[in-house]
Amino acid sequence: MRTELLHNSMFAMAATQFDGVADFLELNDELRERCKWPKRLITVTVPVRHDDGSTRVYFGHRVQHHLTRGPVKGGLRYSPDVDLGEVAALAMWMNWKCALMNLPFGGGKGGINCDPRTLSQGELERITRRFTMEMIPFIGEDIDVMAPDMGTNEQTMSWMVDTYSTHQGHLVPGIVTGKPLCLQGSAGRTRATGHGVAFLASRALDKLGVPIGEATAVVQGFGNVGSHTAFTLASYGVKVRGISDISGAVWNDDGLNLPKLSNHVRATGSVVGFSEADAIDPAEMLCQECDILAPAAAGMVITGDNAPRLRCKVLAEGANGPTTPEADAILNERGDVFIIPDVLCNAGGVTVSYFEWVQNLQRYSWTEREVITRLETQLEAAFTRVLQFADRFKLPIRTAAQALAVKTVSDVKAQRGLFP
Repeated sequence: MRTELLHNSMFAMAATQFDGVADFLELNDELRERCKWPKRLITVTVPVRHDDGSTRVYFGHRVQHHLTRGPVKGGLRYSPDVDLGEVAALAMWMNWKCALMNLPFGGGKGGINCDPRTLSQGELERITRRFTMEMIPFIGEDIDVMAPDMGTNEQTMSWMVDTYSTHQGHLVPGIVTGKPLCLQGSAGRTRATGHGVAFLASRALDKLGVPIGEATAVVQGFGNVGSHTAFTLASYGVKVRGISDISGAVWNDDGLNLPKLSNHVRATGSVVGFSEADAIDPAEMLCQECDILAPAAAGMVITGDNAPRLRCKVLAEGANGPTTPEADAILNERGDVFIIPDVLCNAGGVTVSYFEWVQNLQRYSWTEREVITRLETQLEAAFTRVLQFADRFKLPIRTAAQALAVKTVSDVKAQRGLFP
């Protein structure tokens, strides 16, 4: 199993990052092994009858990296590219993210290898309900709490709540987060990740002495994270010049009209063809001069090939694993890019998911203003801890963030000991 995981490029990348941090922390062999490998790797078959009467079997995965500090927390994605290695890498990163943010969770991640764009609403519902039933022995408010991710949304979470609650015989809203408000979701959850990316990017500009009202930005991705990142940056006065999605990219030197772009995307399904912008190659867009570059979609898009050509002051990682180790080495050598690593930068989503989980357990709701204020307080505290740690030990910010997180987990593992 170890070899299989390490053959996956994303898990190999996560493992390489962990090994570097473990070397810095001088973890002994026992703690290194226990922290690195996931506790559970679960694969289930999901047979589903399609609308045309045919039956197809999908594979669903869930990785629970650690339950040492509490139930695992992490998204469920629907994508034809989902595999166990990718899910394991994302679960590991989520573990460090929860530890860094001082949330009482371990890291989890799940996925089903289907293409939601080709499935009807009924087919998506049947896939979701069957997967939830298969996972019931391994999930619960105190075991594993899922959330939306790529290809899933509030509706997906609603089906999961209903399936699990029907099995339990009573409503269990805390089984997932990212629910609609009518099912005891949390105000502010939808925009939490993107808001956090923009908030931390603004804090980085402040550290660099760049006036936020004079700044420019490029955002890769215009889904939930990318769109809310762009809108929040614009609300700060940042001029968002370039935005891309899976189909292409658009550019306007004077700044994109985001409300009109959103309307265009709703009408056409893509940013491509937006009349108030020029087309630009998505790969070249990443290398345009800007103050903030926010990769907020796919992983491994900042590579050894394009890292030397980046012309941003701040790299705000809204996606998981957008920067490869080779690119990291180049950017660290350059020393002129302020990197806000994914484990910190996109932690807004899981932080507000924690708030939602707490509200569900207490049967009490907070206002959106309370949620966003608490989120910014948590992010500011983590940002300060990371920068102070990086300065104290003369470390790159990514290494500092991951070291703080891994140390948190390893300290708890050492304290609890090894059973039996």
